[in-house]
Amino acid sequence: MAGRVVLITGGSRGIGASAARRFAAGGDRVVVNYCRSREKAEALAEEIGGWAVQADVSDSVQVRNMVDNVLDKFCQLDILICNAGIAQQKLFGDLTDEDWRRMFAVNVDGMFYTIRAALPHFIHRKAGKILTLSSMWGQVGGSCEVAYSAAKAAVIGLTKALAKEVGPSGITVNCVSPGVIDTEMNGNLGPEDLAALAEETPLERIGRPEDVAEALWYLASDAANFITGQVLSPNGGLII
Repeated sequence: MAGRVVLITGGSRGIGASAARRFAAGGDRVVVNYCRSREKAEALAEEIGGWAVQADVSDSVQVRNMVDNVLDKFCQLDILICNAGIAQQKLFGDLTDEDWRRMFAVNVDGMFYTIRAALPHFIHRKAGKILTLSSMWGQVGGSCEVAYSAAKAAVIGLTKALAKEVGPSGITVNCVSPGVIDTEMNGNLGPEDLAALAEETPLERIGRPEDVAEALWYLASDAANFITGQVLSPNGGLII
């Protein structure tokens, strides 16, 4: 497995940064994509011996340029981790057109653009692993998070359909769907909220970014070569 080239979108912090560290520790060459967090991305890239590259995943031209730059630099791409995403809590009746479109632009369109740009390379090699990031809310729905839940459900649909389409080319496509993870994205949750969620979770704790990174590492490993179109849910049993 050592020496693979891994591109992680939204890789400068949270789950993405944890995944970057995990794959680098395993000997892979990691490309950390960022949109605005340049300092964090470059510091992380220096820490792990990787490479930071800027692109707004909601912009198809920037995404294609990013993938082309990765291929020009490394002449290969083995693993694509589509992690870039945004979240929003809002009553359904208060959602604006812009709220809805922005949610899908980053969480769904960005994934589509990134995979579309990388797929010809994977097909040419008849190999590659594509990993998408959804959420437990994409599986069961979250009150006051309708736009986010809908976008993350779309990710699961994309994963399953694409796995069927590209399987004959030797490419696997799988999804990691985390539960509540201790990241900046859940920074709106106070200590009492987190304690209540931990109490509801059979494993009696909130997830850590490292828990998700290990799920991604497994699906990218040779141990998962016969697994595709699946959803792996590191959620501590919060939803079963």
